[in-house]
Amino acid sequence: MGVEMGQSFHRPHGGVVKLGEDALAGMLRFAQLSEAATEAGGVLIGRHIADSKDVVIDRVTVPMAGDRRTRTRFDRAHRRHQKALDEAWERSSGTSVYLGEWHTHPEPLPTPSNIDLNDWRKRLVNDRVEADFLLFLIVGQREIRMWEGSRVVLGVTRLRERKELQRA
Repeated sequence: MGVEMGQSFHRPHGGVVKLGEDALAGMLRFAQLSEAATEAGGVLIGRHIADSKDVVIDRVTVPMAGDRRTRTRFDRAHRRHQKALDEAWERSSGTSVYLGEWHTHPEPLPTPSNIDLNDWRKRLVNDRVEADFLLFLIVGQREIRMWEGSRVVLGVTRLRERKELQRA
């Protein structure tokens, strides 16, 4: 898969979303690389970096008992994922927070379905977060793609991968 450890993405109004190695490794374990693989997903947990527009995704929840998984659908059992999020928040003294959602798609270059877009809009309206945005990530077979959803305009923007400069 064309993914590098420590991958990051440009945010639409400045700042960067950094995808930490543990979070990335957790999601890549569930990439739908075989015909039998079912969708997987969970929540993005991380930090808003003080005095900047940067965000770091430190960890993710992965499929748990009670989640419903098919080849083309993932429905998260909210209680268990919420418990993991609450525990991360407690351990970090309130700095690790819910940043959004992730799931897999059985396609090389993932594109959100209408079901995804409708679910993301509902989350932008209903999820209780302090930020004015949420992040949505889809793990494809060859690429990871990320979108930022604005709680102000209820729209989503695909984030472009940030290419690191090579040092000589």
